[in-house]
Amino acid sequence: MRISESELIERYFIGRGAARAGDVRIGIGDDAAVVAVPRGCELVLTTDVQVEGVHFLKSAPPRALGHRALAVNLSDIAAMGGEPSWMLLSLVLPDARERWLREFSRALGALATRAGVALVGGNLSRGPLSITIALVGLVPAGKALRRDGARAGDDLYVSGTLGDAAGGLELLRRRGGISTAAARYLRRRFEYPQARVALGQALRGIASACIDVSDGLYVDASRLLSASECSATLELEALPVSAPLRQLCGSRALTLALSGGEDYELCFTAPDRQRAALARLARRLRLPIARIGTVRRGAGGLQLRGLDGKSVTQFSALAFDHFGVTQTGRSRRHRR
Repeated sequence: MRISESELIERYFIGRGAARAGDVRIGIGDDAAVVAVPRGCELVLTTDVQVEGVHFLKSAPPRALGHRALAVNLSDIAAMGGEPSWMLLSLVLPDARERWLREFSRALGALATRAGVALVGGNLSRGPLSITIALVGLVPAGKALRRDGARAGDDLYVSGTLGDAAGGLELLRRRGGISTAAARYLRRRFEYPQARVALGQALRGIASACIDVSDGLYVDASRLLSASECSATLELEALPVSAPLRQLCGSRALTLALSGGEDYELCFTAPDRQRAALARLARRLRLPIARIGTVRRGAGGLQLRGLDGKSVTQFSALAFDHFGVTQTGRSRRHRR
């Protein structure tokens, strides 16, 4: 039995997420949504598209896709220090499989509820599978974190551990070898990224600049430094690398930590006087925050200092390129 678009929307998407009392004036069911913006706040807007065969494998479970599609947008809001509030969903489906829709919508709704996000509208269409979310957040006026605020003498930080998502994707591509606890951990880090929303909000007034790590630490930290017209030295010994990544990837773990994308951690800078505050914040959030380098004056990008204290001159990071040859999960990267 065929099910109509309106029935699909009513069955799987109305009521997903958590709206604040009275903030959604008109939601799903009208031509557009109307929301109330609190006084003294500015809007933070972002959008991301996830395409089958480019951003995720064809075998990806719908639960992971529902979580991941929202999480990558939450990470952008986190990097601005914002509070996620409302989302629009555009879903293109090859067919209306109700089991797929049920699992996808449950995972999307569960994360939206935890994040305080209400689904207020969107669109369904037929075609190759792709998922697009537009997410709107709030930030106190003039308080948004930016990429261009780093200054000479600031410390360079990163949250969590790096390279896990890239390691998990490698395991998924092999279609095997994912039964150990270490492998399951890495796979989950790729399929169910955790956006650092609480950290982003807490960094307002502490961080001088911030960016989320979506295309790899080396590339994203370089973008932050370029926007700030600064350079920095990164200490390889200080990079936070998880035990599962070291166990399964060995000597390649450090390379994945530098260049592997989609960890969705936050990379940020802060004056050295904020070290104690950041140590307290890490304990409060139960989230590792590693000081990995120092910002310097002038251009020069990101310079690496090896475990022996000498500069690394041969490392070449590769950035995500949507218009390269598709390799499933990440498009072909190009040298920057």
